[in-house]
Amino acid sequence: MTRQVDFNNDRILSNIFATAIPMLVAQLVHLLYNIVDRIYIGRIPGEGTAALGGIGLCFPVILMITAFTNLFGLGGAPLCSIARGEGNRKKASDIMNCSFFMLVAASLIIFILCELFARPILRMFGASAETMAYALPYLRIYLLGTTASMLATGMNPFITSQGFSSVGMLTVVIGAVANLLLDPLFIFAFHMNVKGAALATILSQLLSALFALRFLRGPEAELHLRLIPVREFKFHLKTARDIISLGTASFIMQFTNSLVQVACNSVLSRFGGDLFISIMTIISSVRQILDTPIFALTDGTSPIIGYNYGARKVPNVKKAIVIMTLISFAYTLIIWILILVRPRMFISIFTSDPVLMEAAVPCMHLYFFTFAFQTLQISGQSVFKSLNKKKHAVFFSLFRKVIMVVPLTYLLPYAFGMGTNGVFIAEPISNVIGGVLCFTTMLLTVIPELNAMEKAKTS
Repeated sequence: MTRQVDFNNDRILSNIFATAIPMLVAQLVHLLYNIVDRIYIGRIPGEGTAALGGIGLCFPVILMITAFTNLFGLGGAPLCSIARGEGNRKKASDIMNCSFFMLVAASLIIFILCELFARPILRMFGASAETMAYALPYLRIYLLGTTASMLATGMNPFITSQGFSSVGMLTVVIGAVANLLLDPLFIFAFHMNVKGAALATILSQLLSALFALRFLRGPEAELHLRLIPVREFKFHLKTARDIISLGTASFIMQFTNSLVQVACNSVLSRFGGDLFISIMTIISSVRQILDTPIFALTDGTSPIIGYNYGARKVPNVKKAIVIMTLISFAYTLIIWILILVRPRMFISIFTSDPVLMEAAVPCMHLYFFTFAFQTLQISGQSVFKSLNKKKHAVFFSLFRKVIMVVPLTYLLPYAFGMGTNGVFIAEPISNVIGGVLCFTTMLLTVIPELNAMEKAKTS
């Protein structure tokens, strides 16, 4: 029997760990889909550094796919949690099935458009003739798994929102283990290089998607999945609008990450060449690894916040917010110290090239200088999404990346003559300003509402 976490038991800390730890394992393992590719690719004899730069040019497209996945998956899951907290199981089921329909439809459109325009897209992202030779074949094969990737990642929050966090973890573990086994086989044994890495990834994503769909259609799931016929979708338009409205914040967060990656690659190719694109690929990969525990904690706390908000249990909502923020801040502070004293430990995961290693160390120090402050942005953003505060969530997603990081990425190198250093400094500046403003706004808007809700309940 699959264990279901009871969000109604008032044990907030144990519930957070019960959902966040399996999610942490799942998300760490999920990194293996792409991280393991980069680890192996960076060690291809004689080609590793150039191949790593080529794969880095595919990041914006991968982030764009993730953005659309979050639009429907993370847009629907908090609403599903609130509906369950209200005791409205039919509404929760409708939200999940509507999200499923939109994930399938969007994945097919993205696949067709990106396959048709893959080469001009990569040129726009700063691909040279050398890096194009690696980026194009990788991207075209990777895109074949778009539907599987979006379903595996997009439906997993609905498994967690029902309390089945261990199943959500297993969904990812199955695919990641397959990826670990297939990557060295295809890359080295079959001599497929970057093509082998992409093929291993899409086969692994397919296994994860099949497992998630099988569970959601099985007897143990509280909410059961079905594909809404196209002719019936018009009856779900309001639900679709609500999902998209809430998911816009998560969409913008990932889409702007894609935009930032494009801007960074473009400026770095101008001031530093392919070497610095490879450095940014490494730093982005390290960032993904280090961000994972924070997102696991916030994503694991989100259904607890949403459920208790729907059930009008205000003390539980406040306690969850405090626990989530304090643990996240402590973690990021420790990581910042480790990067300060042992940067090569992180860089060596992806390369053994001494030239690349030495050039990457100062860039790492600059990029992660204010790492702890991003806790304020992520925690505040998570609270806004969990409580269906769409306008605030969207604004702060846009503010940090579009209003701050992208302009600074161009302004600091060109206007202030900082060259490649300007690219790596843009992120820490935005962490401080964006994080402080987001968290302060959350405290000034959410806490008074919760206090009023608590007062009305006791009066």
